[in-house]
Amino acid sequence: MSPLALFNLEGRKALVTGASRGIGRAIAEALAGAGADVAVTARNVASLKETTAAIEVLGRRSVPLAHDVRDVAGSRMVVDHAASALGGLDILVNNAGYEQVTPSLDLEEEVWDRVVDTNLKGAFFVAQAVARQMRAAGRGGAIINLASLTSYVGVPTAVPYGSSKAGILGMTTALATEWAGLGIRVNAVAPGYFRTAMTDVFYQDDAWQASMLGKIPLGRFGVLGDLAGAVIFLASDASAYITGQCIPVDGGYIASI
Repeated sequence: MSPLALFNLEGRKALVTGASRGIGRAIAEALAGAGADVAVTARNVASLKETTAAIEVLGRRSVPLAHDVRDVAGSRMVVDHAASALGGLDILVNNAGYEQVTPSLDLEEEVWDRVVDTNLKGAFFVAQAVARQMRAAGRGGAIINLASLTSYVGVPTAVPYGSSKAGILGMTTALATEWAGLGIRVNAVAPGYFRTAMTDVFYQDDAWQASMLGKIPLGRFGVLGDLAGAVIFLASDASAYITGQCIPVDGGYIASI
């Protein structure tokens, strides 16, 4: 087999949560560009119109689905619908996330619950539902969780988010070991500093931007296309012997601290 053929996702069926914009949309389009049909979710299905159109322009099938990952029963139904519509699921990208910047001494329980239930609890139950589909099909698959730099380092005012993303690392390694016998690989990517709608509050501070750029060895913030290679690698046969790992896509930030 040609080395390039290892990255080909032709015939694969993927589900990407939180795919209406930003990182989720970029990942969904990258998977489609590599040959996969992609079901995409967001809380508001109308917000998926552009993502779905972009996937279809690439000649792949797209299935848009309304989905709040905090709804565990709803997650099971959405996964079943996606698998039925696409003819199975081979790839899951657990991208749906939520952040609210709040000083920890002022943090309310409601904020903690929304962040952790979205980023960690929600990700687990989507993964569980997809793994059940993969087990029933008997062909294994690849699950990719979205971690974060806050999985590794503390960020003031982001305690619930950092806690949930540190939990993603623990969940990734635990599921990787438990599901390996089913042929299901579980890995993660940890995006560094990417400007998205969710992180824009930080980028509005010029002093913060200058400080952060000084800590990134490659000297720039990430652009959404920087994530495509890592995700396609982990979704494809190119990473067939890799599970339980997290790839930081961060311009060298973690390596330098």
